[in-house]
Amino acid sequence: MKAVFKPGDSKEYRFIVQAADVAAFHGTVVHPVCSTFTLAREIEWTTRQFVLDMRDDEEEGVGTFLSIDHKGPAFVGEEVAITAQVESINGNELICSYQARTGNRLVASGKTGQKILARKKLAELFRTN
Repeated sequence: MKAVFKPGDSKEYRFIVQAADVAAFHGTVVHPVCSTFTLAREIEWTTRQFVLDMRDDEEEGVGTFLSIDHKGPAFVGEEVAITAQVESINGNELICSYQARTGNRLVASGKTGQKILARKKLAELFRTN
């Protein structure tokens, strides 16, 4: 694992909310705004950018937790900017905080956790018997 980041370092990712990103279950739209599922996926992708730079070729990242505190909606067609910051790096564990915004409106905030492990170790953990 490469020591290339320190607390406070940040990364940003942006996406446009699509019709397929709204809160829906089994084909029924619950709310015509960006879903928690979509936010989770895009938040995970944003903080994974740190892992991609940190991991060695024989390593991979695995998520350990994700928290999402909803603050406001993001509507179809709006651009959501997710800014993630390294909060801490302890051994092979990376903790990030983030904010998701559409313009000046805060959509969500929270934290993610990831660990960087040897691919062989992950393969052992994920092996089915």
